[in-house]
Amino acid sequence: MPLPLQPAALQRPQVAPAAILAHLGHQVLRAPPSRVCAHFSPQWSLMPRTLDGQITLEKTPSYFVTREAPGRIHGMSPDTKLIVVVRNPVTRAISDYAQTLSKTPGLPSFRALAFRHGLGPVDTAWSAVRIGLYAQHLTNWLRLFPLSRFLFVSGERLVSDPAGEVGRVQDFLGLKRVVTDKHFYFNATKGFPCLKKAQGGSRPRCLGKSKGRPHPRVPEAVVRRLRDFYRPFNRRFYQMTGQDFGWD
Repeated sequence: MPLPLQPAALQRPQVAPAAILAHLGHQVLRAPPSRVCAHFSPQWSLMPRTLDGQITLEKTPSYFVTREAPGRIHGMSPDTKLIVVVRNPVTRAISDYAQTLSKTPGLPSFRALAFRHGLGPVDTAWSAVRIGLYAQHLTNWLRLFPLSRFLFVSGERLVSDPAGEVGRVQDFLGLKRVVTDKHFYFNATKGFPCLKKAQGGSRPRCLGKSKGRPHPRVPEAVVRRLRDFYRPFNRRFYQMTGQDFGWD
């Protein structure tokens, strides 16, 4: 999911929000220094040491949809704070397909992959569709983590109001609201905000060439069927999170 901030591994709380909102389903890890590298060798041995007053962030798109991830992260630190960026699952699926198509020319049509037998049942075995079943994935996480450990960020609002959503992130992490609307400008060519220094200076940081690519044209009948399919899952997700993301 293309979003307006660049990923990075940072230790300074003042710039933490700029590191965490790059793709669908990213989580933020906050752990005491003694536990950051205590588990998951070798991958956790690559995490920077966290000192008092610092927050270490780590993000991976597949965490939210990986069944084993909650148990592993809980085993590392049950106090971990988790940030999940979500967008309309229909738009997300089409974006996923567009990214795959750019790397694999000759891929079957979106319709052929999303449905069985023409416009038959939706094929939830296809990852582009399955990832958008947010309620199912969240259920897996809530077996170990209370809802209070999560912040759900709207991908749509992150584009239309990046400062507002990043402000929520800073509040959730207990950080001073350093990143504000002065740090963003809208790039009409890419269709997304870019990050800049409030007082000018260095060049703005925008998404790379692989982000913001045009989506393939998908027949309205296909989009409508997917909207109908996702609607009950979306509504359950709204109830679980206490947020209406307005996808219906």
